[in-house]
Amino acid sequence: MFAAIDFGLTNIDIVARNSDSDACRFATTPGAGIVDVSQLERAIACVGHRPEAFARIGVTGGQHRKLPDRIGNTPIVKVDEVTAIGLGGLRLAAKEQALVVSAGSGTAMVAARNSVAQHVTGSAVGGGTLQGLGKLLLGTSDAQEIDALAERGNSNVPDLTLVEATGGALGRLPADANAVNFGRFARPGTSATREDIAAALVVMVGQVIAVIAINAARAEQLADIVVVGHLVDLPSVRKVLHTVAGYYGASIAIPPQPGFATALGALIKTAADV
Repeated sequence: MFAAIDFGLTNIDIVARNSDSDACRFATTPGAGIVDVSQLERAIACVGHRPEAFARIGVTGGQHRKLPDRIGNTPIVKVDEVTAIGLGGLRLAAKEQALVVSAGSGTAMVAARNSVAQHVTGSAVGGGTLQGLGKLLLGTSDAQEIDALAERGNSNVPDLTLVEATGGALGRLPADANAVNFGRFARPGTSATREDIAAALVVMVGQVIAVIAINAARAEQLADIVVVGHLVDLPSVRKVLHTVAGYYGASIAIPPQPGFATALGALIKTAADV
């Protein structure tokens, strides 16, 4: 058997596979901010095993380089996170090349072409931003709660729209698209519900990621954008990404099990290097 662990800031993701099977077992556990042998053992326990059950264990993300090269008789394979993102994103999306966008606590964007992956750009805006500003603006950092609030809200209550800023549509953007995130709060007497604030927050985070990704993909001459990471587990975020893609005639794909892409990429690399 092989396994791989992605030590993220918010989540630790684990993928395990028998060497003679394509079927994978997935598990996730909250990130602890510490990467050591005991944390690795706790992560592996989430898939029902101890480290010695595996021929090799791949590790990536966080401070994975601090881990030893071996635990008992089990080699620990340290996989560059950019490589893991690229390999995992392409495998999940069944594509040979794409801009793979890893939307986790922050956002990394990787040009992946077959087995070659290169970091292109990224943003400090990601799931951590959603949770942090959610705590400040809504009193909750629970991503599922923020998502549920956003699904019931109207982002154009806090945001200023194009029709207000320019009098109508602008290029590919319709008149009701937002022009200034949270701009209405600069005006006296503005109020909004928690649902509306959550919707505006999701729009801001999703738009930043989508616009940077579209521009990066075009700069790299890649037709497809694949977005992975646990941020896109949220329906409200997925909706924003697809809306922005529609504005600019871009293709954004969100594959199944997007939160496990980096761990899966580390597993692919670990098994291939035998």
